[in-house]
Amino acid sequence: MPYLIEHPDELADPRALPARPDSVGVLLARPSHFDVEYVINPYMEGNIGNVDCALAMQQWESLSEIYASLGYEVHVIDGVEGLPDLVFIANQSFPAQMPDGTWAVVMSRMRSAHRRGEVPIVEAWYHGRNARTLRLSDPQAEFEGCGDCRWHPGRRLIYGGHGFRTLRSSLAELAELLETPVVPLHLTDPAFYHLDTCLSPLTETAALVVEEAFEPDGLQMLRAAFPQLIPVPLHEARGGFAANGNCPDGKHFIVHPGNTETTAAVRALGLDVIEVDTSEFLKSGGSVFCMTMMLP
Repeated sequence: MPYLIEHPDELADPRALPARPDSVGVLLARPSHFDVEYVINPYMEGNIGNVDCALAMQQWESLSEIYASLGYEVHVIDGVEGLPDLVFIANQSFPAQMPDGTWAVVMSRMRSAHRRGEVPIVEAWYHGRNARTLRLSDPQAEFEGCGDCRWHPGRRLIYGGHGFRTLRSSLAELAELLETPVVPLHLTDPAFYHLDTCLSPLTETAALVVEEAFEPDGLQMLRAAFPQLIPVPLHEARGGFAANGNCPDGKHFIVHPGNTETTAAVRALGLDVIEVDTSEFLKSGGSVFCMTMMLP
């Protein structure tokens, strides 16, 4: 299988690919300096200075407690003044276990200058855990970590979004760096500027998708990869960030409340749904997955 998969015919059954170990920990960033201070996505429009910071902290603590209740070791990076979006910890890096078993992390280069200061903070945390950090060869290449890259559950296969925050060329180099095939998916709607806003893998055979966010070729690739590709209603995808939920273990789906059609479909698969209010973070264009970094 090639590293960059261009066509469904090149995509083998993901279940035949090498296994990837389960996540054992979760990294979160405390929202002690979270607010909407600038506009870099459609959700921020009209929300500058409109965050209830005390409520945001309560909501973040609830999310942290959920991960702890599921048995994950929760690691926390403290917030940093001047970096209000550090709380969206999915964006600054992409951790992976290499084929030889070592732990490596590909660091991001954020598209917005407002967010570039977040990356050294997160990189320092990884250094403190003896992780091997990697960077793309082009220092100007835009790449936004797990915001635009999602693993196939349990397998060494990556889905990579490009078009708004990450370059397609960055995905090609990511595949080479990690010796892991990547399926590039072109995002077409600014409301779904990151892949994690419109694709949520659940199990080895099932995923949630916002069909309107992709080109036809991309949807064809996803249908080839997931026999049960479940469309998310557009109003739940935009209003409730339903596709930004997180299924960390193939058993539980953590999501903002009120996404009734999506959660009914998830429950029909036999998964438990855990709802957590992320309303303050929606004002900045993020929800559960944006606020989560699963650790190998």
